[in-house]
Amino acid sequence: MTQAQHFAESYVTEDLVLRTARSLAREVGLDAVTPGAGAALRLLAAAGNARAVVEIGTGTGVSGVWLLRGMRADGVLTTIDVEVEHQRIARRIFAEAGFAAGRTRIITGRALDVLPRLADGAYDLVFVDAEATGFHACVEAALRLLRPGGVLALNGVLASDRIGDPSARDAETVTVRETIKAVRESEHWIPALLAVGQGLLAAVKC
Repeated sequence: MTQAQHFAESYVTEDLVLRTARSLAREVGLDAVTPGAGAALRLLAAAGNARAVVEIGTGTGVSGVWLLRGMRADGVLTTIDVEVEHQRIARRIFAEAGFAAGRTRIITGRALDVLPRLADGAYDLVFVDAEATGFHACVEAALRLLRPGGVLALNGVLASDRIGDPSARDAETVTVRETIKAVRESEHWIPALLAVGQGLLAAVKC
């Protein structure tokens, strides 16, 4: 990480709740969104006055807290994960952050099984923090779930700094490369790639 990147990541500081959630993520072997990426998510939620948000990948609640802090006071975060234990930790973190239980809808299951049950055009923001193999399907689901003007945020799109290396042909990098290219070339999205954390692709639904 360059000095400028380090400064950008530390520009918005995290409180005890977020530091605790981040520490718990490390304990269970998860890479939570970085502070810079978290701040970007909060910004996107706030800029869109988000009331209904879908998060794919609950983890230990790091990104969820950032999103909730940018959402409207009456907003609800629907967060999906296959790991019950991770969600148990996240539920505790959300409570410690001061959010009432009604502010979150925590669903245990595979995202691709859960997403078809969510309503069309009912969401302001969809955040994807999942395995790259599911990126394309999650983007397709987001297009259906988001209202016009809603925002897709896709985490990890720098593929551990391999995305710009044409010799990197592993399955993960190729999948990420194809997904972000498809979003860029689609008439349905207005995208930008933000070089925060592991890379955040943000796209507004036309």
